[in-house]
Amino acid sequence: MENPMLTKFKLPEDVFETINHENVLVPESREQLVKLAIGGQQSGFYEVAYQVPDQGRVLEATVTKCKNGVLVNFVEPYMRRRDPDCMVIGDDKPTDKITYEQRFGEKFDCVRKQTLDWLREQSLIVMPFMAGGKEYGYPALMIAPRNAAFFAAALADMQEFIPRDDIPDGFEPRGIIFVAPPFRHTHFNGKQVVVHNRTPELHEVFSYNLYPGPSAKKGVYAMLLDLGEADGWVTLHASTVKIITPYENVLTIMHEGASGGGKSEMLEQIHRQEDGTVKIGENVLTGEELIISLRESSELLPITDDMAICPKVLQEETGKLVVKDAETGWFLRFDHISEYGTEPYYEKLTIHPKEPLIFLNLDGKPGATCLIWEHIEDEPGQPCPNPRVVLPRRHISGVIDDPVAVDIRSFGVRTPLTTKDNPSYGIIGMFHVLPPSLAWLWRLVSPRGANNPSINDDGWGMESEGVGSYWPFTTGRMVDQANLLLEQFIRADKTRYILIPNQYIGAYEVGFMPQWVTREYLARRGSASFGKDRLVEARCPLLGFAMQSVKVDGNQLKKGLLQVQYQPEVGLGAYDQGAKILTDFFKREVKKYLVDDLHPLGRRIIECCLDDGKVSDYLEFLPMSY
Repeated sequence: MENPMLTKFKLPEDVFETINHENVLVPESREQLVKLAIGGQQSGFYEVAYQVPDQGRVLEATVTKCKNGVLVNFVEPYMRRRDPDCMVIGDDKPTDKITYEQRFGEKFDCVRKQTLDWLREQSLIVMPFMAGGKEYGYPALMIAPRNAAFFAAALADMQEFIPRDDIPDGFEPRGIIFVAPPFRHTHFNGKQVVVHNRTPELHEVFSYNLYPGPSAKKGVYAMLLDLGEADGWVTLHASTVKIITPYENVLTIMHEGASGGGKSEMLEQIHRQEDGTVKIGENVLTGEELIISLRESSELLPITDDMAICPKVLQEETGKLVVKDAETGWFLRFDHISEYGTEPYYEKLTIHPKEPLIFLNLDGKPGATCLIWEHIEDEPGQPCPNPRVVLPRRHISGVIDDPVAVDIRSFGVRTPLTTKDNPSYGIIGMFHVLPPSLAWLWRLVSPRGANNPSINDDGWGMESEGVGSYWPFTTGRMVDQANLLLEQFIRADKTRYILIPNQYIGAYEVGFMPQWVTREYLARRGSASFGKDRLVEARCPLLGFAMQSVKVDGNQLKKGLLQVQYQPEVGLGAYDQGAKILTDFFKREVKKYLVDDLHPLGRRIIECCLDDGKVSDYLEFLPMSY
């Protein structure tokens, strides 16, 4: 007998059979999902657990009802961050990713059927949404066990949730997320695994873990990349903000980078000390503090936090890239907020929200207020580096919903401490100006950088996140995405490109201050060109141009912050060793793209890199807007 709530759906037969039973809930509202998240427990504390063969009851997560929302904590510290190797491909379409058969020695078909069979026996939430937004997105569906309502609620906040009464007739999803947590234990030895199965009609995502990072947020991202590629466009891994200075100059910056590269932080106001001054950084060896006075901060109007769609229909004849947010809510990380007063704006939004929020990896008690600086400990004395809040865009003042043209496209890199005694790749100055061809190369190699807080990777070495910094979420081939990005760079010849480090500039610990100071500096300049006389070719050609000097609101920055070789603690020797690390890393990574289908211009740019090209050589490939 057909469930009357499912009459509006147009689904493949096996999917329809999976959900066509009485124990299916199609949510009426977000409020309903938030209530379901605590399972009706009067104590305000709910355990999300499953029966696992040969293991009995396995507790995956706890959900706590706090005054300002629901708090989700995973029992295993491993589940509190994204495993960078969680994606596998379940189909036979072209891909550069590891397939299910390669990793597990069998076709995915059997496990897919087992997953649908398991879901058929569960009380389910079936939730429709628009992946990528109402105007330019794709219809999609999530199918999950009802006791994982927090997962559904988080997804409903991050994407365009469609309440039951608003589902259009003939709703035919282009993507479906299936959530089956016990399979992590029965099939995958406790590891995070997300299987992407691309059929002619659908992009299926089989989420075998409950951490929303890889299973919901990035699951949808993968859908958008796959479906967008077929339509000739890409969803960028980027935050975007419109800046209005105290002098009413207006500038739009889009900031890309691997997870931990400062995307969410680009939307934050500059962090000040108690006396209102700004501490740019502190020399780790000498203790010297670099402090400036910034009388008034610019107004920030957020546009995107992590995913920026760039459909062809949005691109105008302005010579600038046009983007729009692909999300309705942001998965914000607050590892840098460790005490009250660090970020008053977000503290106020999360302590006194307009409606209950969803928190992850924080320390909270039933009936108490969940505070974003009280991080759960992975072990005694070691706070979790990935505390999160799902913040709906409608909570954020000044947020821009319309498409915007990007003036400056920046790329963020986590850099390590670099000194004569500890030479490394922390040789990137406060910011560098990049020729477009070199900016494209940075997106091909996308360094994950030092001590990344977002993923389960504790290394400090130079590792690649992959093309666009979104490669962990892409199901197809690297070369196809590289070509799409290059075509973007060719079209957007009026957008300018910069490179910004975070954490360290040489011997100075700086956190995310470089991008905040750079943002204020560039916005105050407005549309003024950099000027060839203000730029000098960086000693390491991969860093493009360094600034000769930078003055922010009357504060002259030290030359060693702009050109790191001038720091006495670094010098030419350590700088050149760091440059070699960068160069070797680039050469290793760009070789992967030298395949038959690479764009001819892309081939020439990569060959220039392999031949140790100079900055002037990169300028010959694409015009640079100064």
